Amino acid sequence: MKKKIILLSSIIGFILLTGCTSTNKYPSSEEQNKIAHLTQTGIHYYWHGGDLSKVEKEFFKGITLKGKYDVVENSFKEASLISPYRTDLRFSIASTQIIQKKTEDALNTYKDILAIYPDNFEAGILLAGYSKQIGDMQTYSSTIENLKKTHPEKTQTYLNKFENTDKNMNIQLNTEAFKVNDNHAIVILGYALGDNGVMKPTLIERLKQGLALHRKNPRSPIIVSGGVQKGGVTEAFVMKNWLVSNGVPSYLIYMDDQAKDTVGNALYSTEILANLAPKNVTLISSASHIRRGLSVFEEAASIKGLKLKYTNLVHLDYPTLKEAQKVSEAEKLVIYRDLIRTSGIWAYPGIQQ
Repeated sequence: MKKKIILLSSIIGFILLTGCTSTNKYPSSEEQNKIAHLTQTGIHYYWHGGDLSKVEKEFFKGITLKGKYDVVENSFKEASLISPYRTDLRFSIASTQIIQKKTEDALNTYKDILAIYPDNFEAGILLAGYSKQIGDMQTYSSTIENLKKTHPEKTQTYLNKFENTDKNMNIQLNTEAFKVNDNHAIVILGYALGDNGVMKPTLIERLKQGLALHRKNPRSPIIVSGGVQKGGVTEAFVMKNWLVSNGVPSYLIYMDDQAKDTVGNALYSTEILANLAPKNVTLISSASHIRRGLSVFEEAASIKGLKLKYTNLVHLDYPTLKEAQKVSEAEKLVIYRDLIRTSGIWAYPGIQQ
């Protein structure tokens, strides 16, 4: 109940700050309540899912819902119809469209925001970034040129971020543990637990790579990152227990048990890295996830003013290393999405970064 009250207060705060209806007035009390209810429904389905037939009957008559993200998208769409000038609702629509790989729809949503608010930097940089990743260089270039006129310094900052991220898409993946001679820390990224809190094979393989790296670098502190609970335990908790049971000293292990996704991994683990103050960090994840992980960790370190040199060690979740080195269009989009989220542009304004 307390969490619901906090969320409702946050939503209403955004309504008061940014909301107005098509008749250029603040939403009525009844409209505010409806927007808040729709928004809560959307974000609940984003995290948990639920009964599709129930929400079809209650909210979305005439719309066939194929999955939980349909509920999320349509919840924010219905709310946006009530208050069409609220950009936070439109950003939430676009973020959900990106999750569903409806990239063209998302780009059109950002264009709709810019049609109302031409100087909106966040809509512009998201439009540019995603256009680039799907190969629409004309939209990318024209949008960047417009942004340079209205937000020159901020635009250049993001162009630098994009350039660094593009480099990560071409990194060489390491599958064998190695020794690092200088001041060093290890970060192992979590993976969703089974319903009863048991680790899945992917997570165990990441931990095996962490253990191999520890044996090459026995003094390096280890951060285990993952805060999603299943069966009453978090990823970080079971990861630490596994490492300790395999001979890693408990005092070397630091737990980030707050992160709920890759962006959270980067933000919370970087807080720990700031205290440990290493010069070198090895990030461990699956090959399919490591490029995204490196991009957001480097961005989080940059925000904190940390000068860290990152290396990688991966669990190979592809048939061959050659296949793992290839970057799909879908992966590029997700990398850019999480980079921009980490930089401070929220996916669901007021609700989730």
